[in-house]
Amino acid sequence: MKLIIYTDGASRGNPGHASYGFTISGEKGKLLYQEGKYIGIATNNVAEYMAVLEALKYVKKNLNRESLQIELFADSRLVVEQLSGRFKVKSPHLKPLIGQIQILKMQLGGAIYNHVPREKNSAADRLANLALDSHI
Repeated sequence: MKLIIYTDGASRGNPGHASYGFTISGEKGKLLYQEGKYIGIATNNVAEYMAVLEALKYVKKNLNRESLQIELFADSRLVVEQLSGRFKVKSPHLKPLIGQIQILKMQLGGAIYNHVPREKNSAADRLANLALDSHI
């Protein structure tokens, strides 16, 4: 089974009120699940990583099957490059989040991370902003 995941994080103030959003679809584009959630005061980078982490947690709990293929898209180049191992992680506060993501990735059999322009990530962006707007 192939899953297509789009993730996004939002922070107003950076750090400020923050949220994440993600969508999970099957390979033919059928939406399987979507979520947007307020996470409190955080930086934009923390919100971006929380989106990835929560999406993978959802997959593990609800969609984990044999021969699962995950392709994840984010509009944060930093997230994509760090999770792909091409950029070094310099921020100590991000290392625990990245560690949790790496563990989930291994448990799920791997994931491919891709950068997309912001305009191609509108559904995840909308979910993150709706969660933020409904809280503040």
